[in-house]
Amino acid sequence: MREAIIRLRYRYWPDHWLGEILSKRWTETAIPVFVLLIVGFWLSQSIHNFLSLASLADTARQACEIGFISLGMALVVIVGGIDLSVGSMFALTDFCALFTLDVLGWPVPLVAAATVVCGMLLGAVNGILIGYLRLRAFITTLITLIIYRSAFDLLIQRYSNDIAAAFPDFPSWDFVGNGTVLGVPSVAILYIAVAIFGHIFLTRLRPGWHVTAIGGSRRSAYNSGVAVRRTIALCYVASGALTAVGALFFAARLGTVGGDIGVGLEITVLTATVLGGITLGGGRGSVAKSLVGTLIVLLIINGLTTLNARGGVNRIVLAGILLTAAIVDIRWLKNRSRIISKVYVSPTYLALPEPPATEIGGGGPFEQNDKLRSVSLIGLGRIEAPEDVILDRHDNLYAGSRHGDIIRFFPPDYERMEVFAHIGGQPLGMAFDRKDNLYVCIGGMGLYRIAPDGKVEKATDETNRSLYSVNDDSRLRLADDLDITDSGLVFFSEATVRYEMDEWPIDGLEARGNGRIICYDTNTGKTHTVLRGLKFPNGICVASDGQSILFAETWGCSVKRYWFDGPKKGAVETVIDNLPGYPDNINLASDGNYWLAVVGMRSPALDLAWKMPSFRLRMAKRVPGDEWLFPNINTGCVVKFNEAGKILESYWDLKGVNHPMITSMREHRGYLYLGGIANNRIGRYKLERANPNFVQYEKRWGKQ
Repeated sequence: MREAIIRLRYRYWPDHWLGEILSKRWTETAIPVFVLLIVGFWLSQSIHNFLSLASLADTARQACEIGFISLGMALVVIVGGIDLSVGSMFALTDFCALFTLDVLGWPVPLVAAATVVCGMLLGAVNGILIGYLRLRAFITTLITLIIYRSAFDLLIQRYSNDIAAAFPDFPSWDFVGNGTVLGVPSVAILYIAVAIFGHIFLTRLRPGWHVTAIGGSRRSAYNSGVAVRRTIALCYVASGALTAVGALFFAARLGTVGGDIGVGLEITVLTATVLGGITLGGGRGSVAKSLVGTLIVLLIINGLTTLNARGGVNRIVLAGILLTAAIVDIRWLKNRSRIISKVYVSPTYLALPEPPATEIGGGGPFEQNDKLRSVSLIGLGRIEAPEDVILDRHDNLYAGSRHGDIIRFFPPDYERMEVFAHIGGQPLGMAFDRKDNLYVCIGGMGLYRIAPDGKVEKATDETNRSLYSVNDDSRLRLADDLDITDSGLVFFSEATVRYEMDEWPIDGLEARGNGRIICYDTNTGKTHTVLRGLKFPNGICVASDGQSILFAETWGCSVKRYWFDGPKKGAVETVIDNLPGYPDNINLASDGNYWLAVVGMRSPALDLAWKMPSFRLRMAKRVPGDEWLFPNINTGCVVKFNEAGKILESYWDLKGVNHPMITSMREHRGYLYLGGIANNRIGRYKLERANPNFVQYEKRWGKQ
């Protein structure tokens, strides 16, 4: 009963989604959005007509005016700075707009241009001091705050009466302040356009990436060739320009230059920035966060004002919100990765049947022997991690190495070797096509093609994203093994969509269906996923009917068959359902059957642990990775089976001296060539009953 409950709990409660959701960057915006909804609901219940069209339009105008300033503040915070002078700049640019309009009598377009230029010049002062002279942003902008405020006070003493006495009659000016387009305030339309551009700028354009990189690590950005000083200076210039735009709309709406304009605005904008989730440490932020933070702060201020709260209460509330948001920002930034790491790894229940007997003298198809003891060794100590091996029609032997090279050994003794091609990453499965192009699965990179002359090309590194996945699974993380059909379809396995090449043992710890099989069409260049939810799919082999593939599920200890064509198209059936170990690569044999590498043997302790997800989770948290329960990889094994799943032969190396770990094998001209990702050699075993002229791809394509 208890085991049934555990099975159901881990089958229907997708707790791994929690880690995936928390790992998404948009979750940082989700909390401020939730706060915004709570504030909006509270105010709608406390204030009559809070959600009326007139109230919403007025709120939108104020929000967008402050929103422009918040966008500028967000930009300088993301680049790693701060701007305390925005309130004084707002006041000065507001004065500039009204002075040029009311006193100088300039036309509205020229007034707008002059106001923006004024804001850019004020921002440039901060930019030069902070970006080029490398002064501290906090103290620098605090000083310019005082200077700009003093200049504003002197100017309004001289010109405030002239501005107040003027009554300009410009329809375009009225449109700027109070106009609408289809009921939407003009300021909101411009803000939406600027916000969209800002989002594209930060997420899709190289200068935006530079801004984020500088905020994350100024030294690293400089070492990468980014123009750090210029970029920082331009961010402050942009902040001044955006502040001027907000002041322009404010001036058109109210037409005042009172002495309290902009006072405390820097606190309001900074609170909106931090409350929206833009980290004060720099390097992280978005336009959406700035918008959400602005709306929260403005709703709180307007709500308290409507409820007749005193001005001091507003400032105390804002200060309290800023302090709380800063604490949350610092603590969340410090602990986010730790929290995600605790909940992201999520083992599930896996029940395997009792393994078949392998003991010597016990009989059965898996009875242990020592046939591989006489394996001869190729490239001993000269190659590392040859996960897969393959031979061409000219008897040349190819294998990958952990250094990202494809090594070629020359017949007949395979003593002479060379680097055939350098790709990078970890080369895994390999297969030749009709034109002798070598396709290689590269862990962490995707599917690559090597021409006969050694030229390397990327075939694909992405596939279609699944609709129900939390994380974007379109990029390939761990392309593993492959085979190619007569028509040019490349079927390859991706062992896991959740973990990288160096993290694959964690996927084994989870035992979830994180893997998939993908098809790349060499004729069209298109890639799509054909099977999902597989437990570490590994070996791929096109079946003799040309309409299906055989594939291994490593953690499921099984071999399955998938029909990609013919009357059974789309069907999946189990060929072998209970192996004594964990299957890896599958390849053709000369007699029409199949070879299967068994990379590690099962053990009673590990089989029991598969049924105990909570135990495996504790093991992952408390025990170093090299001390986890793991398959016995010291005993190599290769089996031959037919399409009905019957085991015909088995080959063992009991002492693990010559080839302790076997991840792949190829039959070629009477010999069996063995690869192993943890080995520093390639094995060569002479088969007693084999076709001495067998070449796998020539046989498949009718050339033998």
